[in-house]
Amino acid sequence: MKLILTADVPNLGAPGDIVEVKDGYGRNYLLPRSMAIVATRGAEKQVAAIQRAQRARQVRDLGHAKEIAGQLGALTVTVKAKAAGDSGRLFGSVTSADVVDAVRAAGGPALDRRAVDVPGQIKTVGTHAVTVRLHPEVTTDLNVAVVAS
Repeated sequence: MKLILTADVPNLGAPGDIVEVKDGYGRNYLLPRSMAIVATRGAEKQVAAIQRAQRARQVRDLGHAKEIAGQLGALTVTVKAKAAGDSGRLFGSVTSADVVDAVRAAGGPALDRRAVDVPGQIKTVGTHAVTVRLHPEVTTDLNVAVVAS
């Protein structure tokens, strides 16, 4: 089965790659999870769009990564959780997508949610440390304040 990847698949390829996989793997795993689309003639246009979006999200080089790390260090990031109990425990948890949205709302750069490492699960109100991988050589810690709304 010939597929075009729409997401990064470990040991297979990056978004936009055209790969040949076994029928069952493609039909039962990649396609239902929207990690790939069937390769057709019209899908070539989608490949170009996927690769453009990936390049826009990527950090350009080491200098750019250090610049973004400096911007993140100066930010005060607050995530508003939906609800919390009397003891400060959240009903649910704060995810990396929530952190990315909060960084963008605080005036920070657009980050890829896969670059944000949330240690374990954030299930309590308070300040938590989150690691952001900007480049293979550049990682930065970000303090995230979780408040109940």
